[in-house]
Amino acid sequence: MTTIPIRYINPVFRPPSEAQSLILPVTNGCSWNQCTYCEMYTAPQKKFALRDADETLDALRQIGEQFPGQVQRVFLGDGDAMVLSTRRLMTLLQAIKDQLPQVRRISSYCLPRNVRNKSVAELTELRAAGLSLVYVGAESGDDEVLQKINKGETFETTRDALDKLGQAGMTRSVMLLNGLGGRVHSEQHARNSARLANLTQPEFLATLVVSFPQGEERFRQHYPEWEPLDQQALFVEMQQLLQALELQRTVFRSDHASNWLVLKGVLGREKNRMLQQVAQAIAQPESAQLRADWQRGL
Repeated sequence: MTTIPIRYINPVFRPPSEAQSLILPVTNGCSWNQCTYCEMYTAPQKKFALRDADETLDALRQIGEQFPGQVQRVFLGDGDAMVLSTRRLMTLLQAIKDQLPQVRRISSYCLPRNVRNKSVAELTELRAAGLSLVYVGAESGDDEVLQKINKGETFETTRDALDKLGQAGMTRSVMLLNGLGGRVHSEQHARNSARLANLTQPEFLATLVVSFPQGEERFRQHYPEWEPLDQQALFVEMQQLLQALELQRTVFRSDHASNWLVLKGVLGREKNRMLQQVAQAIAQPESAQLRADWQRGL
């Protein structure tokens, strides 16, 4: 059996659309790692650190030798490869080009805070070198919700990051969390999240349902008054979000395993069809082809 010459530290995460990608860790964990809703990088072994550059470059060389011509996509892990300096990222991207010449897409998670110290010119340089897609976990466009979940970002910092990435020509996949505002802040969470998307026009927009497989204690320390939305309230919030979205060519996905209702389409030409699906789920959930709880993989 061939062994992948990469030192992975479990657990390893990647976006669903990167299932066929080589996962190349360039950091361990997440440099912020204080969002109270997130359970991805809380394990003791995921303490944040930059990976040794020589180790990463050597792993690329070995991958190129063992799997010539086979790797077409690379995802830079863990939580935010964009925390690396532009110089170091450029060295890495050049190495991918040299060792894995068949690669057609390089992607990464991207915290808005990691874009603040990178100019549009630097981001454009990274795009030209191959980093074409970034996944930005906005979670919400509402400042009150962002403060309660200790996101370390605001509407304006997220908007600024998305604008800079867009100006550089990078494809932006933005993630929002359905239900994150709880009962009290549901409507403003939907409205301001739509406003963020409308102003930045991301190429991709996705929603997940907020969930806490490891329990809510950490989350409630900052947000003790939070009340979860039931299934119908989640659909109503989704309806409010879709109604407020004014997107032209954004690919919309609400098909993550956490969602009861699967929605896929392009906004805005398929907005009315998706709104009809949501309306049916609200009025007649038994006929809306919802996922069963056991199918949600939580």
